Order: sequence, then structure tokens, then C-alpha cells
Amino acid sequence: MKQLTKAEEQIMQALWETGPAFVKDLIEVLPEPKPHYNTVSTLIKILVEKGFVDFKAYGKSHQYFPLISKDDYSRKTVNTLVNGYFHGSFSNLVSFFVKEKEVSISELEELIKKIKDNEKK
Repeated sequence: MKQLTKAEEQIMQALWETGPAFVKDLIEVLPEPKPHYNTVSTLIKILVEKGFVDFKAYGKSHQYFPLISKDDYSRKTVNTLVNGYFHGSFSNLVSFFVKEKEVSISELEELIKKIKDNEKK
């Protein structure tokens, strides 16, 4: 899967939030300062070319929708991060955040609980 730029990812986040949308709808949910219509339109066209987005034509207007779910993209992005920076080890990833003091004991306990609950399924 191709990687998204920050600008492309911002458009995808808006599209995941809104569901099928026209460019003007996406602009409404984007943070300030709002990008220009042509900028969003160009980014959407790139996302279509990359295979992340498709559209349904209504005359001259196009309604865009994601071809990949946010969960699927998140999973692939995290796996790329873990494989590229942590030798494929989620344990190394968690250890990194613990060393950086980005994860509290209660968050670690919650993670352990989720892992145990998941193993029971």
C-alpha cells in the first residue's frame, strides 16, 4: 500500500468522518485555515489515482468515498512503523513509549487486560 502525505491523510480523515462527500463538504470539516477548493480537489484526484478514493459522478459534480477503511489504513501504517523502526516487535514499540514516559502504568494495565480479553475470544 502506498503511503499518504500529511495533506492526503488529512483529506482521508475528513472523508472517513463524513462518509461519501463532495469537495465542499470535506472543506467544511477540515480545520482552520480552510484550504482552497482547488487544493482539496487536487488532493482528492491524487487519492483517486493512488487507489484510496473513488467517486460517483452526478453531472459535473463528483461525490467521493473511501476505498479503504480507517481501521485498515491504521493497521497497515502501524505495521509499517513497527517493522521499520522496532524490528517488527510491538514489545519494542511499547518499550519505546515507556522509556519516553508516554505510557502510564494504568494505560499498560489496560493494554494487558485487552490482550488477555482478546486471547479468551
